Amino acid sequence: MNNKSTKHTKVLILGSGPAGYTAAIYAARAMLKPILVHGSQPGGQLTTTTDVENYPGYSKVIQGPWLMDEMKGQAVAVGTEMIQDHIKKVDLTDKPFKAEGDSGQTYTADSIIISTGAQARWLNLKSEQNFRGFGVSACATCDGFFFKGKEVAVVGGGNAAVEEAMFLTKFASRVKLIHRRDKLRAEKMLQEKLKANKKIEIIWDSVVEDVLGTTEPKSVNAIKIKNVKDNKIKELKIDGLFIAIGHDPATQLFKDQLEMDKEGYLITKPDSTITNIPGVFAAGDVKDKIFRQAVTAAGMGCMAALEAEKHLSDK
Repeated sequence: MNNKSTKHTKVLILGSGPAGYTAAIYAARAMLKPILVHGSQPGGQLTTTTDVENYPGYSKVIQGPWLMDEMKGQAVAVGTEMIQDHIKKVDLTDKPFKAEGDSGQTYTADSIIISTGAQARWLNLKSEQNFRGFGVSACATCDGFFFKGKEVAVVGGGNAAVEEAMFLTKFASRVKLIHRRDKLRAEKMLQEKLKANKKIEIIWDSVVEDVLGTTEPKSVNAIKIKNVKDNKIKELKIDGLFIAIGHDPATQLFKDQLEMDKEGYLITKPDSTITNIPGVFAAGDVKDKIFRQAVTAAGMGCMAALEAEKHLSDK
């Protein structure tokens, strides 16, 4: 066990972001000497968010990447070992649990906290990526506030898209919901609410072809949309574009080992981060498709560390 290619820890944390870093802070303070393995871009989705105004504790606007750096620094300061590696295989069938990294390193652990997060699906247009954070967003709850009295568009047709469109009417003067089909996938009750909202206009059978805007200052001012039935292209003047076509949780590694729902989110016990395998915990967007906030992810990271500590001491 003492050869260089195997590293053992009481708590192995997979993934960074608010959930992973908070779990690390609590586990390290409990003297569990956790190891946190993160990919080449640590910090998760918040590193692609610039202005953060809703994380408690800061009266002035803070930057997402800065907040993640601070959390990472705090986790290191209290005794977390941070390792950059890409985990390619996990074996949860036996104790200690095993994880294999691309680096050739094998990690063994008495408990594992999974905080690998999720990623918003994008349209994958070059212009969309160019304006990400400058008028293009995948989170209405995060960024809706910045569009007071402005016109915005939402892309999508499921519950998330409809909820985002309705949420945005609190701030925006008009909301256009763009959907590639001629009917929505969202629940009927939500659809009724949507259609009753005078601020929302639905644009059917259409896809976004291009995002237009200015470079100095960088901001969106229009989008080009194409009608999929007649291929006609038109330009819509808008100030913001919200992409709501779903999220993909990073759970491929755990297929056939951990219980997940049909969308791939890990299932935990109610009010807990405990998965179907004792000693394995899940925190943050990897198990949460409802709130998806930094503060709730951090809260779950804390829960996971405390539950891991209890699990280890009961053993």
